[in-house]
Amino acid sequence: MLNIIKDKVVVGEDDWTLLRLKPTIVEGTEGAEAQAAETPEAVVVPAGKVIVPLAVWQAQRATLEARKDIGVWLASDERPEALKDDAAKLTMIAIDFPKFADGRGYSIAYNLRARYDYTGELRAVGDVLRDQLFYMQRVGFNSFAVRADRDVNDALKGLSDFSESYQQSWDKKTPLFRRVDRQAVASK
Repeated sequence: MLNIIKDKVVVGEDDWTLLRLKPTIVEGTEGAEAQAAETPEAVVVPAGKVIVPLAVWQAQRATLEARKDIGVWLASDERPEALKDDAAKLTMIAIDFPKFADGRGYSIAYNLRARYDYTGELRAVGDVLRDQLFYMQRVGFNSFAVRADRDVNDALKGLSDFSESYQQSWDKKTPLFRRVDRQAVASK
């Protein structure tokens, strides 16, 4: 069972598949020479809802953009500008967090929402833990693939760890000091 949270609800069944390029074994060789990377041009994208790497999307765009069941995922070192012309066509964009301490995905998510007006499902995948969820939703994520060894119901609580946020972000366009009526506070 997948640990998916979408729009603040644990999803029982998620029909999206995350496609990662796999190495292929070359017969008759050993060691480092035994594996050659699967190429974005040659990988076969299966039927059904599939989230493909950006490189596969770019290499096979002509075929894939005709499908309505394709999403794209970005690695933490890829730029959201790569999808600026395609964002409106995609119902799913995922951002990979290769490790908990890698925060580049936050900027990618924010830029997809704020600069490129992406309105579809924005999913965090990879090393996604409860401690990150509140902050991830602040920058525009509405879907989370929680790490498999974690309790998804416990992670769901992470979306409401804090009752208020001070800074402006994707979810609150105005900082707290502008949301508080100073005259009402001063007169008490």
